[in-house]
Amino acid sequence: MLTIYSDDHHLHHGRCELIDGKLMPCFEMPSRADHVLQRVKDREIGAVEGPQDFGIAPIERIHTQAFLAFFKGAWARWAETDPEGDLLPYTWPARTLRSVIPTSLHGQLGYYTFDAGAPITAGTWQAAYSAAQVALTAQAAIQNGARSAFALCRPPGHHAASDVMGGYCYLNNAAIAAQAFLDQGHKKVAILDVDYHHGNGTQSIFYTRSDVLFTSIHGHPEAEFPFFLGYEDELGEGAGEGFNFNYPLAAGSDWTQWSAALEQACGEIERYGADVIVVSLGVDTYKDDPISQFKLDSPDYLRMGERIARLGKPTLFVMEGGYAVEEIGINAVNVLEGFERV
Repeated sequence: MLTIYSDDHHLHHGRCELIDGKLMPCFEMPSRADHVLQRVKDREIGAVEGPQDFGIAPIERIHTQAFLAFFKGAWARWAETDPEGDLLPYTWPARTLRSVIPTSLHGQLGYYTFDAGAPITAGTWQAAYSAAQVALTAQAAIQNGARSAFALCRPPGHHAASDVMGGYCYLNNAAIAAQAFLDQGHKKVAILDVDYHHGNGTQSIFYTRSDVLFTSIHGHPEAEFPFFLGYEDELGEGAGEGFNFNYPLAAGSDWTQWSAALEQACGEIERYGADVIVVSLGVDTYKDDPISQFKLDSPDYLRMGERIARLGKPTLFVMEGGYAVEEIGINAVNVLEGFERV
């Protein structure tokens, strides 16, 4: 399996995030991708190549120009204030406030984010832009005939909506790739999100559309981030009604419960008749992940890959979460190896 990877991810290394009432070192760190890349090489699963640059146009198919302009220019505006730390929001337009775009940097930052888990550093824009190009390059390989490809994206993307970032995510790599498939002639794309946390950004992007089926297996939002999306009754709206399926599971769920949800998701994908599948590959479902509550073990990821392969469709894997850094490479590559051996 071809892996696409860019060293630009090292340009994004946030100092801290706000979690559990404290400013803490970011769980989303460069070593995550480094461990996955090393495992890809150690297991010799295929060639590793750098991304092509497809420009901003495919990203603008998903993200608004206003959001992109803000994100691209935010650090330069922050740097003019001679800051000592990363750029983090401290206010948001809550339900009782107006949803307006202020002129100030901090006001705009609150408007374009939904949490304090996506710090902007000097290199964040370039890292996120390159991650999108990683996804697009892997997508192009499948478009050109490959059965599968792995986009080793960092930062991840599935929490990012069209004009909102958060949850370590800035640009929605999986959504950008899915849209590229559609723009290049495919009629139906299925997204399978297996990250522990619901892909709220991806869901919101495609919620009113029937050309992308979104399925997600995740910790129940009653108790887990992002809390405000990911419930079972969210089935899509308008033309998208019946093309969105969430499978929230309780804390402590192991392979027995998780694989049953996977079977349901795969059943929906089969009924949909997708031309191609995009997998948002988070491995924070692992039993020792520091910020998650499922109990999957490393061999389970082999079985996950095997089941996805039995769908019999060209499949793009896009790296999302996973914060047990020592095991992230083993678990992510196990999915790829399980897929390849079917």
